[in-house]
Amino acid sequence: MKANNLIYAPALKQEFRCRVPLRDARQLFLVNGTVQGGGAPLALRLEEGEQLDKMLQIIGIRSAEGPRELSFSESFHFGPRSAGRIILCAHTFSLDRFKTVERVRIELEEEARAQFVVMQNEHNQADHETFYDISLAGGASLDMVFLSLHGGVIRNHIDARLCGEGASCSLSGLYLTDGEQRMDYDILLTHQVPHCHSNQVFKGILDNNGVAHFDGLIKVVPDAQKTEAYQANHNLLVSPTARAYTRPQLEIYADDVKCSHGATIGRLNPDELFYMRTRGIPVAEARLLQQVAFTNEVVEKISSPELRERMQVLVEKRLRGEFSRCQNCSKNCC
Repeated sequence: MKANNLIYAPALKQEFRCRVPLRDARQLFLVNGTVQGGGAPLALRLEEGEQLDKMLQIIGIRSAEGPRELSFSESFHFGPRSAGRIILCAHTFSLDRFKTVERVRIELEEEARAQFVVMQNEHNQADHETFYDISLAGGASLDMVFLSLHGGVIRNHIDARLCGEGASCSLSGLYLTDGEQRMDYDILLTHQVPHCHSNQVFKGILDNNGVAHFDGLIKVVPDAQKTEAYQANHNLLVSPTARAYTRPQLEIYADDVKCSHGATIGRLNPDELFYMRTRGIPVAEARLLQQVAFTNEVVEKISSPELRERMQVLVEKRLRGEFSRCQNCSKNCC
């Protein structure tokens, strides 16, 4: 593995303990867009056949020492037949009105395998926009799970291209909003060659005046026969003032394909609530159980049982409103 100025687990100036990483995971800190101790953007490269033996957690931090408006980039290159697991975390260290524009390049060469978990957890004044540029060569496989837990405005733009036959891409996401928060997902997934597979599942729970936008397009180019592509977006409104906007789309120029897309916007099931109430479950707990069950399809996409369990705890804490109690804290129980 090659990366510029790669430093694991350095000491930070103030106390910080992210609760996400596994016991044996490696950690790398990005402070205001650059590798801590190196001052350079992150560029990680796995050589042909190289296997990351441990999960790598990259913890991105915005602090008061940096500019209020910041743009930076990261790149991840997986050589032929290489494999690795990456966690990307975004946190804030102060309550400043941060505006962040991040560009993430992910490239998988032939038969490479990569798993990414993206955990976004910033304060209510943070505006974070991320552009993901993804390409997969023949036989490559990418599994990517997004958990947008907290933030003033979070925008994720995903441009993924299946460029070689036999490539497979799975994108899953969960976004949770309350207060005046807004979360957007804009996805373009292009099948450029035959015999590729993609699957997308994105879910949102919106409370108070929270707003979410989902705009997803699957494009199958001419001659990309034997394509299989699926997309689903489901939204749960737990407040009468919450708003969800969804636009799943298919653009198909080949005739031998299996493709589907769909979207729903709904509220908590009153029959299920009534059933749980008759079993002695308080209404607040019954509502929480419904919401947790709604999130499981996405959280269960995380392959590591230990990491999945920790993410489930964070999601439940968020749904219980524990993050919102810390109005003067920038870390939101990260």
